[in-house]
Amino acid sequence: MTTIPASMALNAYARAAGMGGNVQTPQAGAAGQANGAFGDMLKQAMNEAINTAKAGETQMAAVTGGTGGNIVDVVTAVAEAESTLQTVVTVRDKVITAYQEIMRMPI
Repeated sequence: MTTIPASMALNAYARAAGMGGNVQTPQAGAAGQANGAFGDMLKQAMNEAINTAKAGETQMAAVTGGTGGNIVDVVTAVAEAESTLQTVVTVRDKVITAYQEIMRMPI
């Protein structure tokens, strides 16, 4: 099991809190609206994951290309991209597990 530094965890929580503010809570008779909000939240999370990975690649290119950059920034960006990927995989696994549980429920 890998250890995640506190600063990266705080950044992840801050990003999640920013996304959570856009999610609408389900109201009676508004199931379609709640599904759209959940889908929007997932889309935003995936875009954030992609942007984090791109930022890491940009930092690596800056250092290896000789245009400046700091190796500490590269390591931080890569670590953030790794933790974001781990979060995406964990959420995917939880969604699959929930789906399997629903499919096993008796009708």
